[in-house]
Amino acid sequence: MPASPLRSMTGFGRGTAEAGATRASVEVRTVNGRFAEVSVRSPRALNPHEAEIVARVKDAIARGNATVSITLDRAESTPPLEVNVEAAAAVGAMLREVAAAAGVSGLGAITLSDVLRFPEVMQAATSGADEDDADAWTATQEALTEALAGMDAMREAEGAALDAALREHADDLERHTAEVEARAPQRVEQHRQRLTERLEAMLDDDRLDRSRLETEIALLADKMDVTEETVRLRSHLAQFRDALGADEPVGRRLNFIAQEMNREVNTVASKANDPGLAEHAVGMKEALEKIREQVANVV
Repeated sequence: MPASPLRSMTGFGRGTAEAGATRASVEVRTVNGRFAEVSVRSPRALNPHEAEIVARVKDAIARGNATVSITLDRAESTPPLEVNVEAAAAVGAMLREVAAAAGVSGLGAITLSDVLRFPEVMQAATSGADEDDADAWTATQEALTEALAGMDAMREAEGAALDAALREHADDLERHTAEVEARAPQRVEQHRQRLTERLEAMLDDDRLDRSRLETEIALLADKMDVTEETVRLRSHLAQFRDALGADEPVGRRLNFIAQEMNREVNTVASKANDPGLAEHAVGMKEALEKIREQVANVV
C-alpha cells in the first residue's frame, strides 16, 4: 500500500551547518493552528533575512503554528586589522610637536614603535564583520533546509498514523450505520404491532378503523424513518475516504465533512427511541467524536 499523503500539524526538526568560522543550529517546532503562523527567534545578524525565513517555513508547513529557533556560534579568532590613517597621522604630528618642544631632533627621534604605542592607530577591519554575517546566513540556510526536512519527515510519519486511525474510526461509524439501517424497518413493524394490539384491547374490533390505523402507522413510520440520514451519511463517508487519499492539504475539508456527518448522526440519535437503535446511535457518536479529535491535527 502506498504511503499516505496525509500530514500531521505536529512536528519537530533540527539542522546544523557551518560556513567559514560560523556554525548555525536551527530548530523548527510545529503545532496545531487554523492558519500558517511562524515565529522566529534569531540573533540580530539575521534580522535582514527574517522575512525570507518566515516565507520558507510557511511554504513547508502549509498550515499550523511554527516556532523557529536559530543560534550562531563563531570560532574564536583574531579579527583582521587595518590602519586608521587619520589617527596615525594625528599621532605622528603630535609626536613631532613633542620632540620639537623637547629639543629632540634627528632621523631616529620618532620611530614606528612610538606610533604603535597608541591603540587607536590600528582598528578591526570592517570587511571582516560583513564576511561573518554572510557566513552566518549561508550556514543558516543550510541548517534550515535540514531542519525542515526533519520536521516534514516527522509530520509524514504522524500523518500515516492519523490516516490509519481515521480510516478505522470511519469503518466503525459505517458499521454502526449499517446496524441502524437493518434495525430501523424492524422497529417500525414492532411499533405497528404494539399499537394494533393496544387499540384492539381498548376497542371492539368493529369500532377499529383499519384504514385510519394504517394512516397513523404510516405517519409514525415517516417520523421514525432514518433512510435519508443514513444515505447522506454514507455519501459523506465516501467523500471522507476520498479526501484522505488526496495529495494536498485536506484538514479543512475533512473538518467540514465531519461537521456534516455530525448533523446526520444527531438526527439519527433523536429518532432512536428504541434500545437497539439507541445503542448504535451512541456508537456512531463515539466514532465520530474520535474522528473530529484526529481531524483537528491534520494539515
